[in-house]
Amino acid sequence: MAQTNVNIRMEDGLKQQFDTLCKELGLNMTTAVNIFARTMVREQRIPFTVGLEIPNAETQKAIDDVNHNRNLSRRFHSVDELMEDLNA
Repeated sequence: MAQTNVNIRMEDGLKQQFDTLCKELGLNMTTAVNIFARTMVREQRIPFTVGLEIPNAETQKAIDDVNHNRNLSRRFHSVDELMEDLNA
């Protein structure tokens, strides 16, 4: 099968980390990128979740409670005060 070159740009530090990881896995970067491309074509999707981490309903309720000063056991004015209460 005919091959072609593909040029990509990435931060130097990221490239170095990627290259190191590929070597640890016994791959080179070209093979890793080809695995990624073949998986995308085969699955017709990006083969991992891309998105923002969204808290579950319980965590969202707790965040909303804190933001609206509801259902709080009590307020603390310092970390030391909190730690004292936790250790009591």
